[in-house]
Amino acid sequence: MEFLEPVIGGIAAFLLGSLWYTVLFGKQWQAETGISEEDAKKGIGLTHGLALVCMIIMSFPLNEFVIKSHAVAEQTFAHGAFHGAMTGLLYGATATGIHYLYQRKSLKLFLIDASYIVAFLVLSGGVMAALHLG
Repeated sequence: MEFLEPVIGGIAAFLLGSLWYTVLFGKQWQAETGISEEDAKKGIGLTHGLALVCMIIMSFPLNEFVIKSHAVAEQTFAHGAFHGAMTGLLYGATATGIHYLYQRKSLKLFLIDASYIVAFLVLSGGVMAALHLG
């Protein structure tokens, strides 16, 4: 199951992204990036497919943090979510911040994108830790 956990965690993160960038922050994100509806639809299959692969790849090392930090019997959704939050804040959000500073991106765009990275790693970590119990 150890190989499937990051795949399932990555899929959960991808589903969250679908909600994040459509219902929750879709219009604001489009306004901040300048990407039109038409442009957003170009190559959507490839973009979504590669994004899913990246989310699964990011879930693998997070799963290792979760596995090695506590005995399997002690792992809960909250335990994995904590490790996801720390990874998201200390690596994901800061790396995004560095790029956005140099690219002169807006604070609003940073908050939308960086908080998604944190949220998806929280969800992925929580899901993976909860799966360790099974």
